Amino acid sequence: MVQCEMCGAETASPKKIKVEGAELDVCDNCVDFGTEVKTQQSSTTSTKYSTSSSSGKSSGSSGTSRSSSSGGSRSRPSDMFDDMDEIVQDYDDRIRDARESIGLSQEDLAKELNEKASLIRKLERGDMLPSDRVQKKLEKKLEISLTAGSAGADDEEWSGGSSTDGTTLGDVVKRKD
Repeated sequence: MVQCEMCGAETASPKKIKVEGAELDVCDNCVDFGTEVKTQQSSTTSTKYSTSSSSGKSSGSSGTSRSSSSGGSRSRPSDMFDDMDEIVQDYDDRIRDARESIGLSQEDLAKELNEKASLIRKLERGDMLPSDRVQKKLEKKLEISLTAGSAGADDEEWSGGSSTDGTTLGDVVKRKD
């Protein structure tokens, strides 16, 4: 007997459904909460493997493109986030101070950037983050930087704090053996 992943009831024949992108094994009572996933997907995957292994030339070319695309997709998220610069915490103050230092009103700055004055007001209040496009315009016009260096600075800050001097979790926890 398997337990329903939605209500916890024991069921002999669970059905696989999809609820907001998550696949769950559920009992007959909970099937209506999602869309039932067809079991033909497993046969489709086995067909993919048998097709690629049956023809040697196509599997070599498609296998190479698959491995490069899957290898690329594995490294893309980490590379993308490693290269991204985070916006500084005090971006609103930097924008306001730079605008005031060159003697522009919010409306004048908005006109020069071809943006709405309400956007500048929201940015200076800290109500919203600037889009990449607006951020570049602001940095160029006001000659400021709104990005915090690389992620390495955070790593250095983290490694700088040593927990060996004080009490650690291992000092407090009592194991039950």
